[in-house]
Amino acid sequence: MQTHAFTTLLRKEIRRFTRLWTQTLLPSAVTSTLYFLIFGELIGQRIGSFEGFPYASFIAPGLIMMTVINNTYGNVVSSFYSARFSNSVEELLISPMPNAMILAGYVSAGVLRGIIVGALVTLVAMFFTDIYITHWWVTLCVLLLTAIAFSLGGFVNAIFARGFDDAAIVPTFVLTPLTYLGGVFYSITVLPEFWQGVSQLNPILYMVNGFRYGFLGISDVPLWQTIGFLITLCIGLTIWALHLMDSPGRLRK
Repeated sequence: MQTHAFTTLLRKEIRRFTRLWTQTLLPSAVTSTLYFLIFGELIGQRIGSFEGFPYASFIAPGLIMMTVINNTYGNVVSSFYSARFSNSVEELLISPMPNAMILAGYVSAGVLRGIIVGALVTLVAMFFTDIYITHWWVTLCVLLLTAIAFSLGGFVNAIFARGFDDAAIVPTFVLTPLTYLGGVFYSITVLPEFWQGVSQLNPILYMVNGFRYGFLGISDVPLWQTIGFLITLCIGLTIWALHLMDSPGRLRK
């Protein structure tokens, strides 16, 4: 019965973002095309090779990861807060469905959207540069762990939000700056030593570099740090989200 409830919730969430594909899937492909045109073609021709690879190939993993982060987080925070706003979440809470299963349904939908958008951006990248995948298992592992982590983060944000503006604060004022400063368009080795140390405090740096290692075999941070950080982050956010769901009155609008 619980499995049926999980698949029903997952199908509902998938229909939600696929029905609005022009708002949920297409914009990332269009934005990535512009990034590749401006940075990969125009600026990339002036830069030439970077870290031994064409500049467009160097930034491709970062652009893919950037879209995965934004879409997984945005999907869950908007969907779960909308459920709270419409009070439909109360139907889930009074059902026999455990909180862990509810969390898994929303997170799984966020991960699926992230993978679909990541695949679309990868196809876009193939029109501008050669795509190298050196370590498949690293690529998939970092992709899945990052998608799970930001889906969980979006869920936590949706619980704390008291309005639609609150649901947009973290993506706009936290995720966007951290992503652009997370090594998507550059290697931190080009920075002064002080700023290299500061950059290592940025969690997205580890995700971008871990994903880049899977593609190109190069990274500014050790792979074990990336995997260890992502696993710890996923476990911590899962415990936090379940704790918040168990808190009386926390999910009320």
